[in-house]
Amino acid sequence: MTEIRPRRSVLYMPGSNARALEKAREIAADALILDLEDAVAPEAKDLARTQVCDAVKAGGYGRRELVIRTNGLDTPWFDADLAAATEAAPDAILIPKVASPETLVEIGQRLVGLWAKPETQIWAMIETPLAILDCERIARAARDPSTRLACFVLGTNDLAKETRARFVPGRAPMLPWLTTAILAARAHGLDVIDGVYNDLKNEAGFLAECEQGRDLGFDGKTLIHPNQVGAANTVFAPETAELERARAIIAAFEQPENADKGAIQLDGRMVERLHAEMARRVVALAEAI
Repeated sequence: MTEIRPRRSVLYMPGSNARALEKAREIAADALILDLEDAVAPEAKDLARTQVCDAVKAGGYGRRELVIRTNGLDTPWFDADLAAATEAAPDAILIPKVASPETLVEIGQRLVGLWAKPETQIWAMIETPLAILDCERIARAARDPSTRLACFVLGTNDLAKETRARFVPGRAPMLPWLTTAILAARAHGLDVIDGVYNDLKNEAGFLAECEQGRDLGFDGKTLIHPNQVGAANTVFAPETAELERARAIIAAFEQPENADKGAIQLDGRMVERLHAEMARRVVALAEAI
């Protein structure tokens, strides 16, 4: 099994806010998206770029995964963003509004020219109708190591804007898009992070959407406020009963009498070897957390 990195809570931090970048060193999020795009006004783009890259270079974020989100390829800031982010060498660079695999191929080629460190990954925002319609081909780009593609991030606000879909409890209008992205990501070995929840005062609604995202198969949720981190960390972590069950399944299949069996009975339920594989991932995630 490849190494699992928890991405339960992925918090956006505005790159133009130096105080927020400093505070982020103490927030219990699994990953931080240091944002140069939506959270930054045009007149603050250059300052944000400098502050974010300086913060990444300075370090002090512990085990938190650091991701820099650039402005879009069609903006006047992209070239400088990509060059500065590559030089700062975060864990990943998040590219907005990816709508085709060709974009990822181009980014990969640019990173070669910029002498990017081998471990720097690319994450892709899936936030347009074209991205949903071409989601499988975009995910398939991960088969080409030069693209460095490792993760999808759903941009549900942009999807709502582009499609005119309404935000309703349960997200029925968006479910086909969410599951399409999850299927494409899993088919090609990618992690996939759910979109944000906008109503900061509705704690019950946020919790319900985290639980829905977990049940759909997302690895975690993007967040817009530190107050959302705790709930996301709890929901997207294995529950105690789930972890105990996983360890019991693994132990059962490790018994000598079950070594050559494809399925066994455990506590009155039929369990197959695929359940043992699922159980090992649950345990590995818990241990990584």
